[in-house]
Amino acid sequence: MRNPVVGSVVLAKAPGAADVCAMEIQAFDIIVIGAGIAGASAAAWLAADHRVALLEAEDAAGYHTTGRSAAMWLENYGPPDVRRLARLSRGFLENPPAGFAAHPLHHPRAVVFVAPPEQHAHLEAMLAEATGVREIDLDELRVRVPALRPDYAVAAAIEEDAFDMDVAALHQGYLAMLRAHGGVLALNRRSERLERRQGAWHAFAGGQRFTAPIVVNAAGAWGDEIATQAGVAPLGLSPRRRTGAIIDPAPWQPENWPMVNDVDHTWYVRPEARTRLMVSPADETPMHPHDVQPDELDIAIAIDRMQQALDIPVSRVERSWAGLRTFTPDRNLALGWDHDAEGFFWCVGQGGYGIQTSPAAGRLVADVIAGRDPGEAGQVLAGMDPGRFHQKQDGEGSPSA
Repeated sequence: MRNPVVGSVVLAKAPGAADVCAMEIQAFDIIVIGAGIAGASAAAWLAADHRVALLEAEDAAGYHTTGRSAAMWLENYGPPDVRRLARLSRGFLENPPAGFAAHPLHHPRAVVFVAPPEQHAHLEAMLAEATGVREIDLDELRVRVPALRPDYAVAAAIEEDAFDMDVAALHQGYLAMLRAHGGVLALNRRSERLERRQGAWHAFAGGQRFTAPIVVNAAGAWGDEIATQAGVAPLGLSPRRRTGAIIDPAPWQPENWPMVNDVDHTWYVRPEARTRLMVSPADETPMHPHDVQPDELDIAIAIDRMQQALDIPVSRVERSWAGLRTFTPDRNLALGWDHDAEGFFWCVGQGGYGIQTSPAAGRLVADVIAGRDPGEAGQVLAGMDPGRFHQKQDGEGSPSA
């Protein structure tokens, strides 16, 4: 029988017994560490035919990166493997299973790329490479974004076939899937130790011990820390801060504006809550894993860059936040079995792509672990193989694993 919840610590040790023996032991088929979008989607698909425990260090799932994302689905975002998973995810996001969410997960919104003179050549290169992106006349663009300053852009392009995603509804839908299949979401269970013994992983977290033959590392910015706990070679993950702020763009009414950014992605704005704008400097400041907070300088940079392009007065910032987007060294995801540690599965390095790829990526994790044919999604596995970071390169010294 599957455990519906993980309860409090059971202190039932014999006199003189070691503390580890006092821990309540929860046995599962698979432990997933990290309940952000990557871990939640993987756990949701895995729970259909496995006993799954989803461990989360915080008192709420998705507290860090997932809970601080203003995500859009864009076909031309990320490396080729990421784009493939995004395309395979689109159908789910547009037509989720009955009962998955109370309202639609997507809302159509175009994305505009504006090019000041120094970025014109970059725009031409993007148009030659991208799918579904066309050049847009600046007069047409000003109809869509009337705040555009007349002297900023020399050219622009638009991706019409993009959309906003309801991140909270998507994330909660995965957690509901997990529970519907009898899976366990264990909050306030920060992994403190991870050991392999007698064919099973033992995760010590929050005074309890969780055991399973397989552990899925979906810990985001903490992914390398989890690997180190397990005695597994880290991948060299790089958590990077991304900042956002909400402003009132009055007198403009931005509800139906597209998302606007420059071609080099040094700033962007996106309509928020009908009458507000989210503005970001598209920053990627390296950070250690922690509860990251916004920097006032980044907010000022975002507003300054936006105001060079858009005639929007800003009297105050209504709120601001920051989150960590974590990248692998080559910016592709790391998804697959560790080559040296039995039963250790990587699901990290989502960067800014984790939400729009989560339906296909979560299903892919479940298919690979279950030994099923993943279909077209399987074409990304070679490029996402975590072992690529541990292979010795001629003339580059010793391998890291």
